[in-house]
Amino acid sequence: MTFSILARDEKTGEMGCATATGNLAVGAWVLKAEAGVGLAASQGFSVSTLWGEQAMRALAKGLDAEQVVKHIVERDQGADFRQLAVLDSAGYTAAWSGAENKDVKGHELSPNLAVAGNWLTNEEVLSVLSATFLLNPGVMAERLLYALKAAAQAGSDARGMMSAAVSVVSMEQPPLNLRIDYSETPIDDIMALYEMTRTHEYQEFLGRLPTLANPQQR
Repeated sequence: MTFSILARDEKTGEMGCATATGNLAVGAWVLKAEAGVGLAASQGFSVSTLWGEQAMRALAKGLDAEQVVKHIVERDQGADFRQLAVLDSAGYTAAWSGAENKDVKGHELSPNLAVAGNWLTNEEVLSVLSATFLLNPGVMAERLLYALKAAAQAGSDARGMMSAAVSVVSMEQPPLNLRIDYSETPIDDIMALYEMTRTHEYQEFLGRLPTLANPQQR
């Protein structure tokens, strides 16, 4: 149904996540991101929109990724139908892939990087998702989007793609939160939307905005 990637830049602390699915409006219910706190992707056959909010509250209280996943999963009787990936501000990762999610399902974890997916056409989707991100030397958003595109080309969601989203957060920059809620080519469309944010005019606008590191910017 969905594949997602969560990542952190070990040098800068910048964090980003991206997702794509064969359903509508994936950006509205899968990804959660907060600078200095962490990232979460809540998805699955019976996705719980509550899990993402719960994960972020737990991270903000100081729990690490593994503690967050354990805390959430143990308290939900429907956990076997859900999937959760969490990356905390220190780069630790954890995930849960419930047994009742449709195959191919699973997750892969490493420091500063987590990928998860379900209802995939093959097992290579997740390995391609993570490998493409690691091999791309670009900025965070570009690395995430190229990883999504490569994963889609490797097999994607078994039903095809319908929506996509990307979010990048840091202390020094305004947040990036882009979504394609419905399209026959959502990944191509979100990559085109991202390119629009790279124009001189838009970058000049972003440069005037307050950030967590400089809240008085004007």
